[in-house]
Amino acid sequence: MSPEAPLSISQIVVQVCLFLVAAIAIFGGSLQMYLGQPETSPRYDNVHRFMAGVYLSTGLICLWAAFTVRQQGVLIYLLALGVLLAGCGRLLSISKVGLPEPAAVWLGYLIPELLIPFVMAGAHYVGH
Repeated sequence: MSPEAPLSISQIVVQVCLFLVAAIAIFGGSLQMYLGQPETSPRYDNVHRFMAGVYLSTGLICLWAAFTVRQQGVLIYLLALGVLLAGCGRLLSISKVGLPEPAAVWLGYLIPELLIPFVMAGAHYVGH
């Protein structure tokens, strides 16, 4: 069996984006699953921990997709869309209830969530 050809630059870009999203989602999902929704009702805590599980599992899917980037097609676009929609949700929250403090931290989350999907989808498109 011959070794596989090296990844193309565009595949490496997609892979780096996927590893980054995976790390954020696995860490964030695990943390939110543990912490829950403080100072709230059981209903909101329940929904918060459920969404933390979705967040965590999406991180695992991104990790798997990063390791199998050569075989991925539409999944990359769907994952990019998910990250973009998450960023849009954060934008909607900011517009409705304001920017949490410290603002730099929350903008540090928002900006990559709005940029990474386009970088990832664009690199994947170029690579296919």
